[in-house]
Amino acid sequence: MPSILIIDDNAAVAMALDVLFSLHDIATIHAASPEAGLAVLQRQSVDLVIQDMNFTADTTSGAEGTALFRAIRAAHPDLPVILLTAWTHLDAAVELIKLGAADYLSKPWDDRRLLATVRNLIELGQANRALAARSAREQQVRHALEREFDLCGLVWADPASERVLNLACQVARADVPVLITGPNGTGKERIAAIIQANSNVRSGPFVVLNCGALPSELIEAELFGADAGAYTGAAKAREGKFEAADGGTLFLDEIGNLPLAGQMKLLRVLETGRFERLGSNRERQVRVRVISATNADLPAMIRAGSFREDLYYRLNVIELKLPPLAARPLDILPLAGSFLPPGKQLSAAARHTLLAHGWPGNVRELKNVMARACLLARGDTIDAADLGLQPVAAPSGERELDRGAIEGALARAHGVVAQAAAELGLSRQALYRRMERLGIR
Repeated sequence: MPSILIIDDNAAVAMALDVLFSLHDIATIHAASPEAGLAVLQRQSVDLVIQDMNFTADTTSGAEGTALFRAIRAAHPDLPVILLTAWTHLDAAVELIKLGAADYLSKPWDDRRLLATVRNLIELGQANRALAARSAREQQVRHALEREFDLCGLVWADPASERVLNLACQVARADVPVLITGPNGTGKERIAAIIQANSNVRSGPFVVLNCGALPSELIEAELFGADAGAYTGAAKAREGKFEAADGGTLFLDEIGNLPLAGQMKLLRVLETGRFERLGSNRERQVRVRVISATNADLPAMIRAGSFREDLYYRLNVIELKLPPLAARPLDILPLAGSFLPPGKQLSAAARHTLLAHGWPGNVRELKNVMARACLLARGDTIDAADLGLQPVAAPSGERELDRGAIEGALARAHGVVAQAAAELGLSRQALYRRMERLGIR
């Protein structure tokens, strides 16, 4: 059962609040003075404090209430505090809201508003504590991954990225082909590098071939090499990527662009480890770990007859599906920060714009946007206009946000109110008040 500490020297006020909250399964503890209230907080935890702004020594300024709030905030910075004020103390209460008080209510209070505020604050506090515990567990997992594996400097924060990273580290030491799928620009080559760095062949070479960046008639020569005179312009023998990757890993990006003839030869190498250079009949033997990647729908290509089914199953022993950047929103701001030089920072409006953008170009687009913004920003702070993205109405403390904006920010922050408030450019207390008005829990 949640509990509330009521600090008020008026016994009738404490009794009225006790009756109100007991009808809604909320326990109350009464302290008749600031000293007694602080003593309660020293010996037990509560979910919320309701404190008066005035006690016996001063009847007009609210100075005692201000001192009490400051003492509570110093000892318990995350404990929500609601202020009960007379009209003469309104200025003091407003000042304390700026310092972190959750809300203020004038006497006599409205029971429905008070109950709604208290319920929201208790539920949000419970959710934040649960999320903090989950975050602590996630940090433990993160630190364990970073201690045990070489993550090649990868920047990540979203659980969706963690799932891919966990699987990549698990399969790294298994000598099997891996297929990494996902849209362009999501970081497939970085995941391949992590697999190589933690594999049994990590001391060997890591060779990359983008099958989509070469004419189809040159791909086989790139893969398997060519003897002199094998094709027009081949003045001397050349080593292929398989030979270069012997004893290590070959990363074949955009594998869907490999022509059918090359697919057949690739299948043979995967099955036997043997191949011939173009223009040669001498068989060569290599030991290579193959990781491939694509943004194409390979099963659809198989149905269309443009990709071999047997090669697909040979490549796809383990599939890692890398989601687009928009599907892992907690990665956006850490990645953006990693692309900034020392001394540069993002304004609240810029953070809001980055989080609201759809990122069709994924991490590659984000990197380019940040490079552009660094060139255009006149000072050390990058603002929304410097990003060159579709304009987004950046909220401020004076702007009334709609339900969609608030719920979207809370979803991206996985319910962490402080993080959502930072994205929206609000204080945590201001976001709480807007949530209460809109009935968001």
